[in-house]
Amino acid sequence: MSYKKINETKAYKMAFDLAMKIYEISKRFPKEETYSLTDQVRRSSRSVCSSLAEAHRKRLYPAHFVSKISDADMENAETQTWLEFALACKYINQQEQESFLNLSEQVGNLLNHMIRNPEKYK
Repeated sequence: MSYKKINETKAYKMAFDLAMKIYEISKRFPKEETYSLTDQVRRSSRSVCSSLAEAHRKRLYPAHFVSKISDADMENAETQTWLEFALACKYINQQEQESFLNLSEQVGNLLNHMIRNPEKYK
């Protein structure tokens, strides 16, 4: 892979899009969720992007790169869990959750490709 800024990659763009969609929808969560569900789902979704940025800086060191991409994958999985809570608490509907989870799964597939093929991202 030729040198690309991390924010030009498909994984980053999709993760950023998901984080922004979560931010927008979480504005309607109840005030009492501000320091729990709202903050957590926003933080974990944004952390996917920040971990990708850190991985990009470590791309010349495959073990470090994979470790950071693994962190991004973990944050992506955490985001899915918070979306389950948001649905169970009726803060989002089934269609919204499915849309977010679909995008999250696509991000996860890209992250797993990066984990399995770190040499392509030098």
